[in-house]
Amino acid sequence: MARMTNRTAIIDVGGGFRAIFGAGVLDRCLDEGISFDHAYGISAGSANLASFIAKQNTRAHTFYTEYAFRKEYASMEAYARTGSYCDLDYVYGTLSNHDGENPLDYETFAANPTGFTVVAANGVTGEPRYFTKHDMHYDDYAILKASSAVPVACKPVTIDGVPYFDGGIADPVPVLRALDEGYDRIVVVLTRLKDVLREQHHDVAPARLLARSHPAAAEALLNRYRTYNDEVALAKEAERQGKALIIAPEDLYGLSTMSKTYEGLERMYRAGYAAAAPIADFLAS
Repeated sequence: MARMTNRTAIIDVGGGFRAIFGAGVLDRCLDEGISFDHAYGISAGSANLASFIAKQNTRAHTFYTEYAFRKEYASMEAYARTGSYCDLDYVYGTLSNHDGENPLDYETFAANPTGFTVVAANGVTGEPRYFTKHDMHYDDYAILKASSAVPVACKPVTIDGVPYFDGGIADPVPVLRALDEGYDRIVVVLTRLKDVLREQHHDVAPARLLARSHPAAAEALLNRYRTYNDEVALAKEAERQGKALIIAPEDLYGLSTMSKTYEGLERMYRAGYAAAAPIADFLAS
């Protein structure tokens, strides 16, 4: 008998402070009661999705617009103290654990039937590692740290003896994986302009530094622009076929991976919230 219902998925690609766009998209989904069978998170997108699966509306917004301005969160002082510009232990431990200032509702997260894949890059091989919901535990959000460990700006995050970096250098837009896993209505949340190709030159200097300690990961970083562009092209083809819906900002409001302004963050969040309007109809199509 033919399957009558679509299998739905959402991909949030992250993108440092630009990822507040995805937070806006997901908060609108919560407001409208929209859920997905599976969620794929990359870098800060994995944190957005953890809050979404835990049904904690506006939680991610608070991290970007309030906590991110603290020196403990991201600063040269944090770099001097921890070796990472963004202190991932502060973000995913001090703030997020059960006794933290804004804990993840782990019980709701675990009980939610939505599946969860978190992409990280293996620092030894440069290949993607796909962590699952079962790899995340109460007060143990190491896979979110691993996926968010921007090379050079952050130290790698070690899990079971393996160092990991930001998933965006290995599989930045995992549309093919979602299609291969049987999802036929995929919402793809980008945080760059949809029709602007990614360029290599931004990654050359970080890759040169990373090559001293993790040459395979540095090679993946050097080729990230090509991987990203190819995967966005695949997402566009899936969109033409009616299998994907790409949600992307029309302006970056001065934000980048590591730079921000409060006004830019608020505008990007509101843009994401507004851009989510077509999702419900797409999933029902």
